[in-house]
Amino acid sequence: MGASLLLYTQRKWVTLMAKETGNRPETQAQRDKRLQEIILLIALHSEGDEPFGAVKLNKLLFYADFLSYVKFGESITGQEYQALPQGPAPRRIVPVIRKMIEKEVLAIRENDYYGKNQQRAFALDTPDTTEFASEQIELVKRVIKRFWGKNATEMSLISHRFIGWKISRIGETIPYSVALVGSRPPTLAEKKRGLRLDKLAKECLHGSESRRRIA
Repeated sequence: MGASLLLYTQRKWVTLMAKETGNRPETQAQRDKRLQEIILLIALHSEGDEPFGAVKLNKLLFYADFLSYVKFGESITGQEYQALPQGPAPRRIVPVIRKMIEKEVLAIRENDYYGKNQQRAFALDTPDTTEFASEQIELVKRVIKRFWGKNATEMSLISHRFIGWKISRIGETIPYSVALVGSRPPTLAEKKRGLRLDKLAKECLHGSESRRRIA
């Protein structure tokens, strides 16, 4: 398939799958509750991680949800993620955190982190993990450990390698299913098959245009 046609198909796919929430059927209120508890869990276990701030929180949530989708067939929070300049982030992260602050279960402290403003989240309540599978909680903890010590810039650069962020425009929803797409270079056989499919697609499109002109 040609590069331009592939890009068009991918962008169309992102649009068509914009409502995907990682196979979680709950209401938005239930998904927000799940996000709240995972935020508390991450904040609690990141207390000793000096670079932990708002950007890193977004990336830890992203990796936990998308890895859960790949490993277990569903996300942890069920939240939609959007493409932002600094990488993927939950679309409802701001209203959820605002509500948590109002309920006094989370506090945000602004720090000067090497000349940059850091908004650091502190858990004021114990996360309720009863609605989560044990393997999901362990996955979140492994993600925290994996990126321990990474700062916001490093986390953003790592997330920019994700194909879902690369093919999405700023503000677009990143579908969970794109996490199943491999990043390895195509084999020679796959390239040949792609070229055959590209030719077939162009023939089909040409045929459709001809029929419309006749009609």
